[in-house]
Amino acid sequence: MTGGGFTSRHLAVVGLGLMGGSLALALRSHAQHITGVDPDAESRRIAVERGIVDEATEDLRSGVHDADCVLICAPVRTIISLIRGRIGSYLRANTLLIDIGSTKEDICDAMGTLPIGVGAIGGHPMTGKESSGLLSSDGSIYRARPFVLCPTRRTTPATRLRARALVEALDAVPIEMNAHQHDRVVAAISHLPYLLSTALVATVAQEGQNDDSVWKLAAGGFRDMSRLAAQDLSMMGDILSTNTQAVATLLALFRMQLAMIEARLLSQDDGALVDMLRPARDARLNWSQQYDGKRTTP
Repeated sequence: MTGGGFTSRHLAVVGLGLMGGSLALALRSHAQHITGVDPDAESRRIAVERGIVDEATEDLRSGVHDADCVLICAPVRTIISLIRGRIGSYLRANTLLIDIGSTKEDICDAMGTLPIGVGAIGGHPMTGKESSGLLSSDGSIYRARPFVLCPTRRTTPATRLRARALVEALDAVPIEMNAHQHDRVVAAISHLPYLLSTALVATVAQEGQNDDSVWKLAAGGFRDMSRLAAQDLSMMGDILSTNTQAVATLLALFRMQLAMIEARLLSQDDGALVDMLRPARDARLNWSQQYDGKRTTP
């Protein structure tokens, strides 16, 4: 992908964390001027000093009023508050507005209330880094990763085309789906894994109260399975509270899987246990070969 189709006279990035800073870096050559908006003075100073943005302000109105493209890079509930609150009155007609929140139904519903003329579409780049914060910004993290776009009542054909061009400018892969489908899918592949990782660590921690050798012996398997439990609690609280039904449904299905595994263990029928484990192994190998192997590692 060349990404040559997207240009911006004035790009505004609301939220100068890892994702916002990385977006600004990735779109540097596609925007004549980039303004960062963030309440934290230190983040604003670093963003300007390091050339991530051209200017930075804490004032939302002055940061976005002249922009032809606005990217909201904030926690889900903050995004909803901004959209339902005041940002719509600050935007010019034909401004492209994209968020990068991890859940989409509530955000896309809020976008539908924006003034007619604002081209709003929900977004979710399926990427990230172990480290967070502006200092970890990296414009390459979007490369070859899926970037979901969810149409809203304020998504015109022109909005859709420009949003896809922006995603391609990141060298990411645009994938369109409705907000409800998105939230159901990410509940399975992102939010459920986080809760399972958390439950695993809590279980091991409880066992560790009786024998701290579990911590001394923990290695690669525990490291891989427990990584998600270390994610930011405020961010994950926002995500889970705005996707409750889908996550609860997946947890119920997972409990059924655990119950079937437990029954086969207790029956001491090794053949039945292996027969149950085999389809999961095959599904994981098929995913790895068909999808994950085609992506570059951020």
